[in-house]
Amino acid sequence: MLEKARYIVVEGPIGAGKTTLAKRLAERINADVLLENPAANPFLGRFYQNMERWGLPTQIAFLFQRSEQLLGFSQHHDPTRRVVSDFLLEKDPLFAQLNLDEDEFQLYLKLYERLKPSLRRPDLVIYLQAQPDILIDRVRRRGVEAERRISESYLQRVAERYANFFHHYDAAPLFIVNAESLNPVDKDEDFELLYSRLQAMRSYREFFGYSA
Repeated sequence: MLEKARYIVVEGPIGAGKTTLAKRLAERINADVLLENPAANPFLGRFYQNMERWGLPTQIAFLFQRSEQLLGFSQHHDPTRRVVSDFLLEKDPLFAQLNLDEDEFQLYLKLYERLKPSLRRPDLVIYLQAQPDILIDRVRRRGVEAERRISESYLQRVAERYANFFHHYDAAPLFIVNAESLNPVDKDEDFELLYSRLQAMRSYREFFGYSA
C-alpha cells in the first residue's frame, strides 16, 4: 500500500512526533512535505495561558491556515510528486469541540463547512497513539515556549478525542502505531521496523506495536 500511496498523512496528539516522522518518511520515499505551522498562529501562546478566552480565535486562525495550505497545495503541487503531511483537516473540529463552548463551536462549524476545501482524501493515514504521560514528557523535552503551560489533564482530553476520532475513521487506509512501545521518531531501528511494516501493509486498517 505504501508504494502506491501518493498523499500520506501522519497524525497524532501534541507530542506524538507526527511532524518529525512526516519529515523522516518523506525523506525516505523522496516525497515533498506539507507541514502545519503552529508558530504562525498569533493566538496560540495566549491560548495556552487562557484557553477559555482565546479558544475561538486560535481555532479560527488554524482553520484558515490549514485550509489555505491545502488549497494552495491542490492548485500548485506537482502531481507527479508524492507528498507527506503532518495534519488532517477532518481532525480540526476535534480541537474546536474540546476548546470551545457550544455557541462558539456552532459558529466554528459554519466557518469550517465554508472553508473546507474539496480535495481528494489521503491514500494512507498513519496515526501515532500514546498516553498523556508520554506526550507531556516529549512536549517538555522539545522546549517550545508556547507549550510550557500545557497540562497533562489537557493532553489526556486531547488523546481521548484522537482515539475516538480514529476509532471511527474510515475515509482512508489507517495504520495505527503504538508510539509508547515504539519510537520511530528517535530510534533508527524502530523507524526501519515501521517502514518495513508499512511496505507490507495490505489491510485497510492495521496496528503496529501492540501486543496480541
